[in-house]
Amino acid sequence: MKNIFIISGPAGSGKDAVIDGLSKLLSITRVITTTTRAPRIGETDGHPYHFVSRQEFEQAIVEKKFIEYSTNENNELYGVTSEELDRMAHSENIGIWKMDWKGVISAKKLFPDIIALFISAPLDVLESRLRKRDASKINDDYFRERMEYTREWLKHTDIYDFIIENEQGKLDEAIQKVFAIIKEHTTVI
Repeated sequence: MKNIFIISGPAGSGKDAVIDGLSKLLSITRVITTTTRAPRIGETDGHPYHFVSRQEFEQAIVEKKFIEYSTNENNELYGVTSEELDRMAHSENIGIWKMDWKGVISAKKLFPDIIALFISAPLDVLESRLRKRDASKINDDYFRERMEYTREWLKHTDIYDFIIENEQGKLDEAIQKVFAIIKEHTTVI
């Protein structure tokens, strides 16, 4: 997929902050994933996801509308439709496709040349960011489950083409590293 890059990483890695930073440096268009999870405050349909019911998602699976889909750590479904990738194919911007490690495996099977970037941080930083972000869900079982999924995610770093460490207080450095990788591997800039 020419000029489309995967950005992936566990909860708390800062992947959305990296994408937001890239949007100040590049003309980017996000691949809009469809999900069954509820919108968070400030999210609307199409920004950053298409929000649908589980029934609608499952019907789209039956109708073979998804290029790839998976169940995330929160037991919600996430996937990208063929229609969405067609939209991206006609964009003149850099495409950013955000997904979890299961989605990366699927996307790499379909598009072996697509560049996948893994955004991470030390485990204690990931947990701290997650606790701060999801403070209303303070529940040891919730955090234990999320951290188990993060540890599982870290077992699959070999599927990525590049690993970018987003250390605490060094977001701008992470953004610059991702920008340099994209610049090196695109014809759009």
